[in-house]
Amino acid sequence: MIDIANTILGKIIDRKHDDFKLRLKQKSLYDVEQLAQAATPVRGFADALSAKRPGVIAEIKKASPSKGIIRENFNPAEIAEQYEAAGAACLSVLTDVDFFQGHDQNLQIARSHCSLPALRKDFLINPYGVIEARALHADCILLIVACLSDQQLEEMSKTAFEHNLDVLVEVHDEAELERALKLSERCLLGVNNRNLKTFEVDLNTSLRLKALLEPSRLLVTESGIATPADVAMMQANDIHSFLVGESFMKQPRPDHAFRELFGQPHSI
Repeated sequence: MIDIANTILGKIIDRKHDDFKLRLKQKSLYDVEQLAQAATPVRGFADALSAKRPGVIAEIKKASPSKGIIRENFNPAEIAEQYEAAGAACLSVLTDVDFFQGHDQNLQIARSHCSLPALRKDFLINPYGVIEARALHADCILLIVACLSDQQLEEMSKTAFEHNLDVLVEVHDEAELERALKLSERCLLGVNNRNLKTFEVDLNTSLRLKALLEPSRLLVTESGIATPADVAMMQANDIHSFLVGESFMKQPRPDHAFRELFGQPHSI
């Protein structure tokens, strides 16, 4: 595992352990499980993503640790509607409060204003957070290999599948990819092109790791997709799934930015 002790990710995970204790006091595991069982039916995240080329997971986030406030005029409902109209396959909604100025409610609001499946974009550390995601009506969760053990990855992905959630497993390098490939093939693979320690972005990370996969395995490229040339380079290397946030969020109209980057996606 990458040493995350002196990274922003390490600080986030430390905070998540404290946050979990508070959440558990507010809602027991039983209570969260009951809410999950009563949640609206899941929308197939993996199916929606694979049905479009390009398949775009369009992100809704207000801020980030490295950039601060990205979007002052932040309206999750409006953004979700714009993304759907522009041709997004899925949503990604930040729910982390302390580092991204997100909120659980943002996920519920965004999803209720469109028909797209939604990823709960957060830093989950145990099965409680997975079940909580379903209780918030999420359709998919994110598992970050860099901050989870093999046992945690297995347990949390299994919990997700038991609750009909899809799973996006995020990796940064070859060692993390090797660990991710031990999980069920139902898991989507996401490659974050951003270096955890330097925050530099290298799109070749996705190309390098794609070459190690079976051709049929879907890979989602994350971070740094900013121009049509970036998109074309990925597609030329048989990468057709994208997670994009900042490029959209910093523009007055996210839907216009979407169309400028991808054109009008079409079903395959």
